Amino acid sequence: MEQKITNELIEKLQSGIRAKDEPLILEIIGDLHPTDIAEIFDEISVDEARFLYTLIEEEKAAEVITWMDEDSREKFLARLSSKEIAEQFVENLDSDDAADILSELSEERQREVISEIQDREIASDVTDLLKYEEDTAGGLMAKELVKINVKWSREKVIQEVREQAYDIDNVYTTYVVDDYDKLLGILPLKKLLLEPEITLIENMYNNKIQVVDVNATKEHVAELMTKYDLVVMPVVDSLGRLVGRITIDDVVDIINEEADKDFQLMSGLTEQVESDDKVWVLTRARMPWLVVGLLGGLVGARVISSYEDQLHIHPEMAFFTTLIAAMGGNAGVQSSAIIVQGLANNTLRKGETWSKFTKEISVAFLNGIVLAAIVFAYGIFMEELPLAITISTALMTVIIVASVLGTFIPLTLNRFKIDPALATGPFITTLNDITGIFIYFMIGRLMYGMFA
Repeated sequence: MEQKITNELIEKLQSGIRAKDEPLILEIIGDLHPTDIAEIFDEISVDEARFLYTLIEEEKAAEVITWMDEDSREKFLARLSSKEIAEQFVENLDSDDAADILSELSEERQREVISEIQDREIASDVTDLLKYEEDTAGGLMAKELVKINVKWSREKVIQEVREQAYDIDNVYTTYVVDDYDKLLGILPLKKLLLEPEITLIENMYNNKIQVVDVNATKEHVAELMTKYDLVVMPVVDSLGRLVGRITIDDVVDIINEEADKDFQLMSGLTEQVESDDKVWVLTRARMPWLVVGLLGGLVGARVISSYEDQLHIHPEMAFFTTLIAAMGGNAGVQSSAIIVQGLANNTLRKGETWSKFTKEISVAFLNGIVLAAIVFAYGIFMEELPLAITISTALMTVIIVASVLGTFIPLTLNRFKIDPALATGPFITTLNDITGIFIYFMIGRLMYGMFA
């Protein structure tokens, strides 16, 4: 059951910590999930958190650390000795989580912590994982898994599965390898239990499996596991040897990170930030695209000023400038959002670019007709025929052009390996504002010239 962490609960807990009232503290946190305790750690002081974690059993305390906010965790770990980090956290975590925590420390501190790890196998696994870039499959994988040799007897396989699974929280599958650790396939536990005793292991395992190279990007890992609906994926090296496995919880983290990144790019933020970041960090992330928007606005003002003579003759055209600019920006963002979504979830494949482009133009054409008809009716009723024709024609043209830009720009950015989400934010809006205003006054000059 979800536990709501309220201010009252935190205040009660802090009161217990100040009084060193261990029974009260354990009563409050005893049944809490590690995620909820981590939320409390983020809200209390480092000294209070340090006292609190000494009262939690080691395995649970180690898991709490993995759920803490990075800034809070950094401050917390800074108050602990290398031996405490090694014995109380690293040795009680899966290798991938332990490596993630150590990667946040300085290289010198990493070496100190690793030297304090008593279990040499854990130390070796963590050291191995720290060699990989964090945005690769190697940086995501854990070393804990159940592995059997294809030549083993059924009795030996059952014995090994029992022994290897003892220290693993979740046994998703059993991997079958040859004498050189090359991955051959997976052995479903159901087959191991139900197949006749005379059936050989080599006739039981499934060799049609999805694998990922240790140097593959984390985005590629997430794409494969999502596409094939996998809860775990084996990781192999360049020789096909089994080196680890990635579980679905890691992929969910990647998906959330990418969603946050794309949302912030779409919102005009140049880097990933949190609401509790320092003022300077937040300003630095927002300022670049605000400057772009400002420059775009200045360019738009220059475009309007270049048609000053036309506005003197037909000042009523100025009333619809913001309408044209806004509708162009909206249409462009809608088109770019659809394209970016298709690129992100891989539903927009190579060879479909032209068909997608023509579809967006068709949609823009139909939307333009409907919206232009509404504006034309308004112009006839409220204004005059020449202005009604001008704004309706300009609106339809601007919507089509904005949709072309909204489709073309993210495709172009993606081709040059630039995140296409950049095209759904202030960039496309500012560009369409300028383009829309220019088209509006160009059509106005032509139309009013016809009706003069």
